[in-house]
Amino acid sequence: MARMATIAKRAEALLETAVVATAPVAGGDICTSTRLRLADGSSALIKTRPHAPSDFFAAEARGLRWLGATDGVDVPEVQAVDEDCLIMRWVEPGRPSTEAAERFGRALATTHQTGAPVFGTESGEDGYIGTLPLPNRSAATWPEFFATQRILPYLKLGRDRSVISAADADVVESVVREIVELAGPAEPPARLHGDLWSGNVLWGEQARVWLVDPAAYAGHRETDLAMLALFGLPQLQRVLDAYQESTPLAEGWEERVPLHQMFPLLAHACLFGGGYGARAAAAARSLR
Repeated sequence: MARMATIAKRAEALLETAVVATAPVAGGDICTSTRLRLADGSSALIKTRPHAPSDFFAAEARGLRWLGATDGVDVPEVQAVDEDCLIMRWVEPGRPSTEAAERFGRALATTHQTGAPVFGTESGEDGYIGTLPLPNRSAATWPEFFATQRILPYLKLGRDRSVISAADADVVESVVREIVELAGPAEPPARLHGDLWSGNVLWGEQARVWLVDPAAYAGHRETDLAMLALFGLPQLQRVLDAYQESTPLAEGWEERVPLHQMFPLLAHACLFGGGYGARAAAAARSLR
């Protein structure tokens, strides 16, 4: 109760309105999420995390606003952000449906097509993927960006943390050496969510799908789609079909799915250990 009172008081100071009730929100193992009922009758969600890096929530807010500045995917409105918390408008949950999946596929294609001037971020500002720093130094081509900012940093960290074997690491490195040949046709930078697994896809009311917890940057659009497939998503085929109808993917995209999944698998290995390092190597081997 004392913690909830502290959270409510912090939200009141940032929002300059009274919080009349709080309720814990299940899910998420990095931040604590709490629903706030405000005096004006609306609801908000506040995310908190003890001892978060000073730019942790600012990076998330920046990503939400960047994605929201398109006519594509829906993201919650950022209402307040500070070093210790992020407050967003509450999304009332709904259920997965064919209509929502198709709308989401088209909206995601629109967001991707909005694009960006460079791969990475224009400012070079880094972000976070889970609790890990996410390097975003810009690059002229996607293969260069993917190799230097996504695969190699997490491969090194995985080695340092002993979550990937030497043999498996060698297989991943061999893909980096061949990345230009494996990357497929060149495409312009796409505006990515960056951590698009099913837990960050909220099925809302009125057949709307909302995206949360971004690790946003400009990359290859196949990366977001490969992430959706990695951990499963209700109505995934409907999403992909609608995406393809809106903006067709380049020939061979299905064969490149393991390439794009190597990054989240390496990140998961660094975060959680387990068999993710071996899975990253298996994805690399499937490309040979």
